[in-house]
Amino acid sequence: MKLIAPLFIAAVVAATSVSAFAAEAKPTVAKPDLAKGEASYGAVCAACHGVDGNSGTPAYPKLSQQHPEYLVKQLQEFKSDKRSNAIMKGFASMLSDDDMKNISYWLATKKAKPGTAKDKELVTLGERIYRGGIADRQVAACAGCHSPNGAGIPAQYPRLSGQHADYAVAQLTAFRDGVRKNSLQMTQIAAKMNDREIKAVADYVAGLR
Repeated sequence: MKLIAPLFIAAVVAATSVSAFAAEAKPTVAKPDLAKGEASYGAVCAACHGVDGNSGTPAYPKLSQQHPEYLVKQLQEFKSDKRSNAIMKGFASMLSDDDMKNISYWLATKKAKPGTAKDKELVTLGERIYRGGIADRQVAACAGCHSPNGAGIPAQYPRLSGQHADYAVAQLTAFRDGVRKNSLQMTQIAAKMNDREIKAVADYVAGLR
């Protein structure tokens, strides 16, 4: 019985030491540097996406107020060719992981400017699909992942509210045609949509706020 106490104490000390070592060894995650993000964005991204992420060109997406985790993922996938785009690969290849993180978190602080829908008839169809899907083809409602107001879900699904309709059409078509391959879920959904339905959803999304 006399040996039990010393052995127990030794075991506790050893366990405590291991826990302390593990705590010390745990890497600290650096916070994004927003000042560096703004500088890097201005040098690399602003010419196409606007000085504050509110692109004025319909072919280039608005990036302001986007979920930073989503932006980091897209930049990494442009760089690795998982998302194929020769222009974006060139720019993304210039950025380190820290650059991507800094830029993305800086963009998340910038207020997105609202967009507008253009076709009243298409908007009605777009709203129906966005909110209710297409039941007979098992197309899920967009609102289920991107939220009813287009705000998306942080770290999972991107913000769509106010996005350029031309850009949204291009991306949905790319998913449908197998050109964009970095989301199986979106490929499966877009594969069941025709051109008019894609255009309708894109026009509706442009006016969401």
